[in-house]
Amino acid sequence: MQDSAARPNIGVLVGAGVPGTEGERPRLGRALLSPPTPVPSEAHFRVVLISFLSAAVGLVAGVVAYALYHLIGFFSNLFFYHRISATFQSARDNHLGLLVILVPVLGGLIVGVMAKYGSPKIKGHGIPEAMEAVLVSRSRIEPRVAVLKPISAAIAIGTGGPFGAEGPIIQTGGALGSLVGQIFHTTAAERKVLLGCGAAAGMSATFNTPIAGVILAIELLLFEFKSRSFIPLVIASTLATAVHMRLLGPGPMFAVGPVDFGIPRALPFYLLLGGLCGLAAYAFSKSLYWVEDQFEKLPIDPLWWPAIGALILGVIGYFVPRVLGVGYDTIGDILHASLAWKLLLVVMFAKAIALIVSLGSGTSGGLLAPMFMSSAALGGLYAIGVNQIFPGAHLAPGAFALVAMGAVFGAASRAAFAFIIFAFEITRDYNAVLPLMLVTVIAEGIALLLMPKSSIMTEKLARRGLLIHQDYETDILEHVAVADTMDAEPPTLLETMRVREVADLIARHDTKVSKHQGIFIADSAGHLKGVLTRGDVLRSLDQDPSGETSVLEAGNRDLVLSYPDETLNQAAAKMLRHNIGRLPVVERSDPQALVGYLGRREVMAARLRRIEEEYVREPGWIARFRRQPVLGPDGKPAAPNAD
Repeated sequence: MQDSAARPNIGVLVGAGVPGTEGERPRLGRALLSPPTPVPSEAHFRVVLISFLSAAVGLVAGVVAYALYHLIGFFSNLFFYHRISATFQSARDNHLGLLVILVPVLGGLIVGVMAKYGSPKIKGHGIPEAMEAVLVSRSRIEPRVAVLKPISAAIAIGTGGPFGAEGPIIQTGGALGSLVGQIFHTTAAERKVLLGCGAAAGMSATFNTPIAGVILAIELLLFEFKSRSFIPLVIASTLATAVHMRLLGPGPMFAVGPVDFGIPRALPFYLLLGGLCGLAAYAFSKSLYWVEDQFEKLPIDPLWWPAIGALILGVIGYFVPRVLGVGYDTIGDILHASLAWKLLLVVMFAKAIALIVSLGSGTSGGLLAPMFMSSAALGGLYAIGVNQIFPGAHLAPGAFALVAMGAVFGAASRAAFAFIIFAFEITRDYNAVLPLMLVTVIAEGIALLLMPKSSIMTEKLARRGLLIHQDYETDILEHVAVADTMDAEPPTLLETMRVREVADLIARHDTKVSKHQGIFIADSAGHLKGVLTRGDVLRSLDQDPSGETSVLEAGNRDLVLSYPDETLNQAAAKMLRHNIGRLPVVERSDPQALVGYLGRREVMAARLRRIEEEYVREPGWIARFRRQPVLGPDGKPAAPNAD
């Protein structure tokens, strides 16, 4: 290492003065003497702590999913069969006759009262509410939501609501994770991780799909993929699935037998199915929020809205009993191709209408199961129709039902990856992967074209002014070092220079001084001593109009430092935390060795580079083979020869 006394001056030394010596150096600021050092051990300890907490959240969420499943069974038995039992029983086998119309109305009234006098956050299907907690409330969810949401959902579904249990369980699991994060001393980011762990655990414990639970939490709640969140997510999801296997058995919520996916001969038919699924996803989302808008226009208390929606549901349920309740048994029948095409057609439309009207009325319930039923019926109908038109196609309705089931919800929610994995975890059949991938991404592309700014999950939040960016990309500031964008020749002022001299340079618009809001102070050997901003100049002149104060006395010697090997993200975080607009870049081995200047402009230069990479088109090889126009004397293309 070169001796500091022999080090050449760095930057532009402005002005003149008496050279300083080693013994004359003024005391440097605390930050300059003790540069911050990373403490990875503390960050690792926090990951371990959050992982232990996520394990507890996963176990509790698994038990809550089991309890909610049987609570739904209890209310179903009570209202439809007038018996006390927690065994899960489908509502479609009831013998109430016309009285079946009134059962959902009773549930709607109860949920309406709970929403008005308990908490309005129990309304809806759960996932947007969890997203809102992450975005607006710093991942804080009220304790009463954790209690009222599952109870209201159990009542709504148990009285015939055409919903799934997964949305309420996801919200309840997220509430549990949030509560754990509020009990202990955690950051908002750590609470977000715990909330996501609870949501992933709820999804996993409902369907016995641990991988899909993890990915769903990443795509819809966390909006990040980091070790600090991925490790706790996997732990919570694994333990919740273990609870499901112990209490409900090792199989998924609805099993699928061996299915012929027809790969590769059926791939052309899957292409068209992808387009249909994209249109179905668009129709679901727009119809749901259109119905919500109509209820908003009703001149009556919102307390009565769920009952009105439930009345329409009851009428539909009287004619088509399969729309009542969760409908896991009907989904299983569709996947096993045991329903005729006429019944598939009725179920597809009746379930969709019942869901849209009921959920649009502001009651409590999940979207996944009912959308699975309608979209599975769509896929089965499509396969049956193709087989009628092309007898040699030999498409398996169960295979197309499964693929459509994952594709429609994946496209509607912008969580395509999660539901590709979800459908695969249900079948455990690797042959399902290719059609699932193809159909789901085509469906998502169609839905993205038709709904570029929102999804079925984010539309409600967008209407409240919360815009959610669901695309994932690495932050350019995390991948660019300070050395790559810093000004390697920072202007400096000699420590003996007077404030009036600096003011004169600024007044004359000296480019070495005026282009920066802050200028570093150095001694004659180029050693960093402090920083002088224009605000410091004005304050000094206000106190001493003669301007004879030295720049070292007028400036700031308590510096926040940056290093060449730091990322721009780390440096920008220092600027934000300390509310400053520039950082001196120094060698780690010697905090007085100034090597660069980093300001806001240098930070934004990296962002500009990413924008250019995104939008600026560069000429390709094909341009070499194009005929080059003949240029005239003025440099413009010459007119073609008339001859």
